[in-house]
Amino acid sequence: MKTPNASLILLAISLLSLISRATSADDTHESFLQCLSLHFPDSNSISEVIYTPRNSSYESVLQSSIRMEQFLPSFPNPKPLVIITPLLESHIQGAISCSKQHGMQIRVRSGGHDYEGLSSISYQAPFVIVDLVNFRSITIDDVGNSTAWVQAGATIGELYHAIAKKSPTLGFPAGVCPTVGVGGHFSGGGYGMMSRNYGIAADNIIDARLIDANGRIMNRESMGEDLFWAIRGGGGASFGVITAWRIQLLPVPENVTVFMVFRDLEQNATKIVHRWQYVSGKIDKKLLIRLFLRRARSSRDGKITVQASFVALYLGGIDTLLPLMQRSFPELGLVRSDCTEMSYIRSTLYLAGMNGMPLDILLNRTWSLMSYFKGKSDYVTEPISKTGLKSIWKRLLEHPEEMNEMQFSPFGGRLSEVSESATPFPHRAGTLYSIHYAVWSYERGKSVFDGQVRGIRRFHSFMTPYVTKNPRSAYLNYRDLDLGVNNKGNTSYEQASIWGLKYYGINFKRLVHVKTKVDPRNFFRNEQSIPPVGGSALSHGYSNEHPKLFLICMIIIYIFQVQLII
Repeated sequence: MKTPNASLILLAISLLSLISRATSADDTHESFLQCLSLHFPDSNSISEVIYTPRNSSYESVLQSSIRMEQFLPSFPNPKPLVIITPLLESHIQGAISCSKQHGMQIRVRSGGHDYEGLSSISYQAPFVIVDLVNFRSITIDDVGNSTAWVQAGATIGELYHAIAKKSPTLGFPAGVCPTVGVGGHFSGGGYGMMSRNYGIAADNIIDARLIDANGRIMNRESMGEDLFWAIRGGGGASFGVITAWRIQLLPVPENVTVFMVFRDLEQNATKIVHRWQYVSGKIDKKLLIRLFLRRARSSRDGKITVQASFVALYLGGIDTLLPLMQRSFPELGLVRSDCTEMSYIRSTLYLAGMNGMPLDILLNRTWSLMSYFKGKSDYVTEPISKTGLKSIWKRLLEHPEEMNEMQFSPFGGRLSEVSESATPFPHRAGTLYSIHYAVWSYERGKSVFDGQVRGIRRFHSFMTPYVTKNPRSAYLNYRDLDLGVNNKGNTSYEQASIWGLKYYGINFKRLVHVKTKVDPRNFFRNEQSIPPVGGSALSHGYSNEHPKLFLICMIIIYIFQVQLII
């Protein structure tokens, strides 16, 4: 019996390498496209829905919903084999079916604001993007019913605009940035400037349409309460493709009041910020006062200092707001000239930094400036002392590369009245406020931004004594891969709990239970998805069968066997 010689081993390696290339790219691409074509009886619609790297529009479609510079296709990011912009739910069913057959991952994109770019890239390629840009219809029911169906590809701005056209006295408690897609925003929770009065967006969802891993189209009744619970704050990308939400619209006054007040350290900002922590979550729930901290020029001597900005929405008039503030928060020194009354829809522009612009700007999906961006988050349950605040000011001033802005969002009100297990969003009673950290740069190059990312990580570490512990909580809609990532789909419950407990708290275990029930083979997965128990995408999931590869492997094995016998 002989040992196989070196030339035979080299031949085997060469054959495996050749067939790997042949079957992993071109064959997969062509067979996947052939599969998709079977789901498009009207051949003319294929060119409107399917984009491949060979298509001249591929790059522009890929880039169209990317909001952060570092995820653009011009950088060495993984690119999708195919982009699908479905017109019908059957197109999504086809994408799911063909992806399962060919071992592809699906990334679903609505607005493209995922902080880690997971709606546009995958580090577990090959993958396809299902871009819901054509799923944007908004149907407002009879105003007496005060509900609406919103397709998942619509933006928050489009939703606000549609509601205002129907009624000036209806609104919805979602976020501030108009270009954010409702698909991801709602499924991750959806905090906004009316959340102290009405809760988060997920608290006001009453139905949904979802396509599961088997291609079934389900509503609340057919999907069951467990799955309906999971997608309202647990991230829809772990469970299926959500195509539409039915939401409860809520009453707003014809005119609301907004204000934006600035105080720097020379204007007693330390005392005011310290007091804000005690007031902001207990004041009238119709009032939400957000706090922003940035470096700025001093009002006294022009030197760089820390500036606190207090930005508020009050669901009422100035005449009611002023005495309320005088009783509850006189330290701010709010006066009538600080305040402006306007329609609710106008307030959405004001709070988004677009005051005075035409309302139709809300329909513009791409108006926001693109930048390199990194965000992180925390929750706070105990007020930070004045000594602690002064330490933060010192850090902000001595290490400007670590932080552009800190945003503090108050809780209390309706947010505290909802049980922490009512939805997967667990940040309820006992939470004083959340903190959002952000760094960004415009046209300064990726190397500069990489330094900022290292800086924000250091700042986040510095904040450890002041925020929640065991676990240190975070907000899913401010996704942060620094918290941990899936190991190519093989993630165990223990591994996923590292970030899962931070996002979902006590609800993580139930989310895993739902995932195991509805998607046990882990078809819908990403770098921070909910794992099923006892399964993974690689050991139990969908695989791509390559007959050619199998045949050549068998030939190689046969050659080895013959050589050994000789």
